[in-house]
Amino acid sequence: METQVYIPTEQGIRVVAATSIVRIEARSNYSKLFFDNAKPLTVAKVLHWFEDKLEQQFFCRIHKTHIVNNQFISAISADNNTLTLLNGEQLKISRRRKTKVLKLLI
Repeated sequence: METQVYIPTEQGIRVVAATSIVRIEARSNYSKLFFDNAKPLTVAKVLHWFEDKLEQQFFCRIHKTHIVNNQFISAISADNNTLTLLNGEQLKISRRRKTKVLKLLI
């Protein structure tokens, strides 16, 4: 069964399939969700809220500003500082989270 995430928005609660979320980016007290097949969505929630709602086996916090869906990761750079997504985006992995990220992905 596919995991659903209930996200409060200005228009009400939006039900989103967790597998369709590519990444979540922090922007002050807001978060911007990027999907594989829809336009981005900005909500008034911090990343910590999403960390509690999303399953840790499928999502990984790689930086203080990013949570990434493990299914959309295509490569990690040789120096383990940069993560590349299937859509070609490159995101920085923080030094503090590097070992945890590598344990989850390898």
